[in-house]
Amino acid sequence: MPEITIPLKTHDEAILVLGPFDRFAKLMRQELDIEIFARSGTLRLKGTDDSIAEASRRIEHLLGKARKGRDLDLKDIEAILLGGKKPSSGRDSESAPQRTNGRNPTPYATPDRPWTGFRMRAIEPRNENQRRYLDLIDKRTLIFALGAAGTGKTYLAVSAAVKLLRRGEVRRLIITRPVVEAGEHLGFLPGDLQQKLNPYMRPIYDALYDMIHSDDLARLEEAGVIEVAPLAYMRGRTLSNAFVILDEAQNTTIGQMKMFLTRLGEGSHMVVTGDPSQNDLPSHVRSGLIDAVQRLRGFEGVGAVEFSTDDVVRHPLVAQIIKAYQAPAKKEDAPEGE
Repeated sequence: MPEITIPLKTHDEAILVLGPFDRFAKLMRQELDIEIFARSGTLRLKGTDDSIAEASRRIEHLLGKARKGRDLDLKDIEAILLGGKKPSSGRDSESAPQRTNGRNPTPYATPDRPWTGFRMRAIEPRNENQRRYLDLIDKRTLIFALGAAGTGKTYLAVSAAVKLLRRGEVRRLIITRPVVEAGEHLGFLPGDLQQKLNPYMRPIYDALYDMIHSDDLARLEEAGVIEVAPLAYMRGRTLSNAFVILDEAQNTTIGQMKMFLTRLGEGSHMVVTGDPSQNDLPSHVRSGLIDAVQRLRGFEGVGAVEFSTDDVVRHPLVAQIIKAYQAPAKKEDAPEGE
């Protein structure tokens, strides 16, 4: 069977082409009768000469627009990859729930009809800095939370978001994080692209499962009320009436951070969390988190909280480990007899 490969510049490009949960890849397989998968920094296409040539043309068209910095929403991407054809089934991929003829097809978390059917575990702050953090989330539109692992930055943000969702003050909860490798390579992990991405999203699901029953979480995800996705999926969107959390933000570039922050829509809240000391970007790339805090600190509607090792709420040993790594490394003891 004929096969061609298309080189990719970043993991985000693979995510862009294959789509959420490989949605676009599946639709292209159905329409063009091809096999399409990502491996070792490339897209591989298998099929007849005509089918893979057409698929390649569409993909190159999409990548060309993306590399020029064009803002593309999911409808634009779908139109390019499907040759302008509308999928035969499935809900709109841009956002959910959608309104049809003035009515909302799902009852979840709308301002006029709060959906309170899901159970939520109550979460309380455990120190003064955490209390201040939650207070800022209530009062400000955009919050930056910086600090060491184990201080509750993401966990408390998810808790605040779920509470607002349950009260009907926001319609959606969107949690995203950049896909940046910490010494490993996605290409060497087993499975398709979505399976490769799942470990990166696992910490977010851990927090959600700790607060919401698994059956309720599954229903909310299916309805599009809760969305957990890589940062690449945010491009081109306007996130209105939503609580949006960017986790592991120290691994965003300045361009990615600008892209994310400018997604802010009417009636939305944003929380950006990260630990500047655990930056996995190349050494020559400046973190978008530090850059954004320096640019936006003091703006109306913007708040910032910096957590220290004294705020760590995991095992007591975690705080000691963090302090040990912050201190200069000790010299090795000299061998006996010297």
